[in-house]
Amino acid sequence: MDEKNYTTVKEFILLGFTTDPWLQRVLFYIFLIIYISSLLGNITLISLICADSCLHTPMYFFIGNLSFLDLWHASVYAPQILMTCTSDDKRISFAGCLAQFFFSAGLAYSECYLLAAVDRYAAISSPLLHSQAMSPSLRVSLVAASYSGFVNSTIITSETFTLSFCANNVIDDFFCDLPPLVKLACDVKESYQAGLYFILASNVITPALLILTSYLFIIAALLKIRSTQGRLKAFSTCGSHLTAVTLYYGSIVFIYSRPSTSYALERDKVVSVFYTVVIPLLNPLIYSLRNKDVKNALRKIMQTQIF
Repeated sequence: MDEKNYTTVKEFILLGFTTDPWLQRVLFYIFLIIYISSLLGNITLISLICADSCLHTPMYFFIGNLSFLDLWHASVYAPQILMTCTSDDKRISFAGCLAQFFFSAGLAYSECYLLAAVDRYAAISSPLLHSQAMSPSLRVSLVAASYSGFVNSTIITSETFTLSFCANNVIDDFFCDLPPLVKLACDVKESYQAGLYFILASNVITPALLILTSYLFIIAALLKIRSTQGRLKAFSTCGSHLTAVTLYYGSIVFIYSRPSTSYALERDKVVSVFYTVVIPLLNPLIYSLRNKDVKNALRKIMQTQIF
């Protein structure tokens, strides 16, 4: 990073969602409730998976790690959002903005990989062999490999924060995201846009295609089941995963797959709230409310505590 970038912009100003004091207070309580619920939901799910031996399966191993990512993910954004809603000082240092951007991108890319690692085809086509095929060492390797998202996060962070931001340091968003930062840049080269598309393809599109291919095999496996009831029961085992994948990948692709000239910050701000704050809350709900095993584990824990 050259001298100019250090001296021109030393801090950024996050505008947040609104300048209306009353609406800011309302948003503060809404995001506070969402954040606390997200923390409680993910911590509860992780605790249940660790405590109940019935949940010591490959699927719940990945779900537990997904909840850990969601805990971390929500904590990158929510404190900054809450502070922006309550404080008149909406500044964030250059280093703080860089760190938030780095962890935001790294966690998002890692979650894309982790969602792809949840192999539902093997669970449907060969449920009895699934635990044997997905050995503990393979599970750990897949989770460790998913954190390679931080490698690409390092690349895109260094490329973004070496852009020249001139004298404009006002970010029309609630956190340091790529679209508003690119909007502030004086000159975005085609090589930067090409690099962005490469990272999007390798971290989002490729895992999404792997999941799509997996579901094509799932459909083929379902067609071999003769009874309609059997097909519905089999597909229900991957319904929660499909829901999480659609919500997460859909929102990320919507925001980051367009050229920088077509960024619409007000619209993107709403969508980014969804995948940064809401989805970390939805994941434990998706994997618990629709799942008998998790409900039974929670019931056993509660009965143990009571009696």
